[in-house]
Amino acid sequence: MARINLLPWREELRQQRQKNFLIALGITVAIAVALIFLRDMMLNSAIENQRGRSQFIQTEISTLDGKIKEINELKEKKEELLARMEVIQSLQGNRPVIVRMFDELVRVLPDGVYFTSLSMTGRTINVQGVSESNNRISKLMRQLDESNWFDNPNLTAVKALKEGGGSGFDLTFQQVTPSLDDSKENGA
Repeated sequence: MARINLLPWREELRQQRQKNFLIALGITVAIAVALIFLRDMMLNSAIENQRGRSQFIQTEISTLDGKIKEINELKEKKEELLARMEVIQSLQGNRPVIVRMFDELVRVLPDGVYFTSLSMTGRTINVQGVSESNNRISKLMRQLDESNWFDNPNLTAVKALKEGGGSGFDLTFQQVTPSLDDSKENGA
C-alpha cells in the first residue's frame, strides 16, 4: 500500500478555514459594533428629542400657570366688583325705603313729642326724646304699632324732667318693609 501524507493539505485547509472564520468573526464584530453604535445614536437622538419635547411641555406648563394665576386674579377682581355693585344696588334700592321711613316717623310723631336722638343698628331703631306728657308717649307707641313701617315698639325708660314738667323717654322698635299691597292701601 502506498502511503500519502495528507497532513500539509489538511493543515492548509484548516488554516484557510481558520482565516475565513476570523475574517467572518471580524466582519460580524464590526457589523455588531456598527449596529450598537447606530442604535446608541438612535437612542441618544430619541432621548434628546424627548428632552426637547419635555422642555417644550415645561415651558407651556409655566406659561399656562401664569395664565391661570392671571385668571384667578381676574376672578377675584370680578368678585370684588360684583360685591361692590351689589352694595351699590342695595344702597340704591334702600334709598326710597329710608326716605319713606323718615316720612313715616314724622307721620307717627304726635304733637308735643320731640326726638332728641335717633340711631339705627340693623333694623332696630333706638329713639330718645322728650314728651309733654306720658299720654303722648303712649300715643306715639300706638301709632308706631299701627304703622306698616314699624313694629314691636318697646319703651325702655321714662324719666320725669325737672324743668317744664315733661318726660324724657327711651324707645326701641323694629323697621319693617311693608308689602306692596300694604303700601298701596296707605297711599304710599
